[in-house]
Amino acid sequence: MKRTITLASFVLGAALANAQVENDTLKSVENIEEVQLFGIPKKQPKGLEIITRMPLKPRDQIQSISVISSKVIEDLGGLTVTDVAKNVPGVTQFANYGGTRESMSIRGYRGVPVLKNGVMMDGDFRTAAMLTDMQGVESIQVIKGSAAITQGIGNGLGSAGGVINVVTKTPRYINSGNVGFRFGSWDFYRPTLDIERVLDEQGKVSARLNVAYQNNNSFTKHVSTERIYINPSFGFKPDDKTNIVVQMDYMKDDTTPSLGTVNLGPDDTYAIYDMPKDKFLGFTSDNNALQTFSFSTMIDRKLTDKLKLRAAYFNSSYEVDTEASFLGRGNAATGYAERTRSLEKFGRDDRNQVLQIDFIGQDVKTGSINHTFQVGFDFNQSDINSYTYYNQAGGYAHYSDVINVLQDIPNELPQGFEFYLGDKRNINTLTPTIGLMAQDVVTFNKYLKLSLGLRYSKLHGAREAQEDTSAVNPSVGILVSPVENVNVFGSYTTTTSLRGANNPMQNGDVVGPGKTTQWEAGVKSDWLEEKLRFNLTLFYINNDNLSFSVLNETGAATGYYDLAGNLERKGIEAEVIGRINRNLQVMAGYAYLDAKYQDSPAYVNGSEPMNAPNHTANAWLNYAFKEGALNGLDLGAGVYYVGERPVNEYTQKTIIHNTIPGVKPFDMKAYTTVDAQVGYVYKQVGLRVFINNIFDAEGYNSYFRGGYINRINPRNLGVQLNYKF
Repeated sequence: MKRTITLASFVLGAALANAQVENDTLKSVENIEEVQLFGIPKKQPKGLEIITRMPLKPRDQIQSISVISSKVIEDLGGLTVTDVAKNVPGVTQFANYGGTRESMSIRGYRGVPVLKNGVMMDGDFRTAAMLTDMQGVESIQVIKGSAAITQGIGNGLGSAGGVINVVTKTPRYINSGNVGFRFGSWDFYRPTLDIERVLDEQGKVSARLNVAYQNNNSFTKHVSTERIYINPSFGFKPDDKTNIVVQMDYMKDDTTPSLGTVNLGPDDTYAIYDMPKDKFLGFTSDNNALQTFSFSTMIDRKLTDKLKLRAAYFNSSYEVDTEASFLGRGNAATGYAERTRSLEKFGRDDRNQVLQIDFIGQDVKTGSINHTFQVGFDFNQSDINSYTYYNQAGGYAHYSDVINVLQDIPNELPQGFEFYLGDKRNINTLTPTIGLMAQDVVTFNKYLKLSLGLRYSKLHGAREAQEDTSAVNPSVGILVSPVENVNVFGSYTTTTSLRGANNPMQNGDVVGPGKTTQWEAGVKSDWLEEKLRFNLTLFYINNDNLSFSVLNETGAATGYYDLAGNLERKGIEAEVIGRINRNLQVMAGYAYLDAKYQDSPAYVNGSEPMNAPNHTANAWLNYAFKEGALNGLDLGAGVYYVGERPVNEYTQKTIIHNTIPGVKPFDMKAYTTVDAQVGYVYKQVGLRVFINNIFDAEGYNSYFRGGYINRINPRNLGVQLNYKF
């Protein structure tokens, strides 16, 4: 795979280097100037049709959609999905698993699917996460709430919460280039390149190449990252009715996984240890070796001015091999500072494919009624091979010792230590799914629209003994436009999970499908010639038919399952994003979430799901000087708040590892961070300074029962230099 990427990049680089530079450079500058915080005004954001399958702007869709453009990524200096997505109300990071992945949360759902160009990279139903490099990212697009009409069966834990789509850069049929270098705290350095060229005189063939290299240490001793990222893409317009885009995306990342710190008390007591930065809980040899690769081909063909065909094929691989340390639970008898430390080796290889075929009509009339519709088919297959290397005694730990976190912690393995590789156990899961769907936005007049959708999905079971299962999910919505730029909407939709549908119960029945019902209502509006957006959404979501594994007296699984009641979520989200005037830009939002278990024999009724804060808020302003002595200078500042949230589930029974029945888990404390940016552009040269977490706030994200309590980055500084040509 590396040879293929290297060859493709070499060929593309040679083509770009030898391409004739046309008079498109001014055009490229104009296009970049048109980009707002959410994209280009009055146009559908590029790539949004991959996850909505409809040629409509966010304002005209009944789903709650937020888009963060490449301009925001550049202005904020965003290096991760979290850096950018925290500007979307209701979106938080669930956990980063020691810096090895980004698992995101929307509306209190852990592990919402994070896609790259519409395809899942990490197929783990618990996390649905990934790492990606932001150099090649065009935009981050978020659907909050059910996306079952286009995404199909929601077998992941976070599927009903929404979807985050990372859209990569593709050719714009212009000649431009951007060379950058960033350096900063903890020996951080990162050169980047973005170059694109029109390859023929007719302007029908274009190519683009994005490259990045990153090397950095961390505020924690012995923790580091080295990464290389390559993203070549080609565009071809054989005629004025056809558009073809082919792109690849490759990343190799080696990161030291870090457990972070520990809680020096029982599970119901907040006693997070403020770990000194010169302490590390693992071994210096710990490493998470990740390689990701994605390939996509997209074809649009106009049949008439109102009808078109769209076909897209996406393929991805996500290979990770991990050697990492884990800590046992503390207890009062030995002291919570004393922990058993073990070293384990495991990995996974995810292979994912998506094929989409759509017939799309826009502004098609039947009498006085106008239709924008889509009829489509998709095939989605996830092939996951996870493996673990067991020790010679059949256990996980290849090496173990006992440490005291308050004392010196040895970080070197004994000389001559080697992993035992003679017992590698694989688990393979293949889940092919097909879907048929239809959507129609019916416009009766300028005041009233009706949105209708229906999807049929069929899943072939993950185990051979399972039968095929299927689901039908509807979507109904109404949009009322009292004035041209304001839509008041209400909608109903469902999401179906078939992941545990065939699990046996003790009474001889099976668990059956899990169903999520969602109601939404709100206002979507555009102002100032669609340069400023304000959205307000109220939602009610109910997950029923939750289930859990029945354990015996020793805590071992019996192979049977029982029902665990419902999980009810309701809340409100408010968002404003865009340009107030030619100088001032704003992104601000607030989200309130009330999530509680109901009618459950397993969870404590009225308890909240872990890592689901009731309150989150964000606000960012940027002021750019356009004339006078300060022309080219811009100043930005952002404030981000994450409220208290429980670190684990509050249970009545032992149904999940590392939970204690009847013990209410403590709440992780709320925190507020403040960031600032200062930029200056002179002709083709740009300088930007980033100061993050200015007041050095102490906050944590955690997967507590998995042993991860990771501190957010303390105060840090970055400087970005760019030359555009």
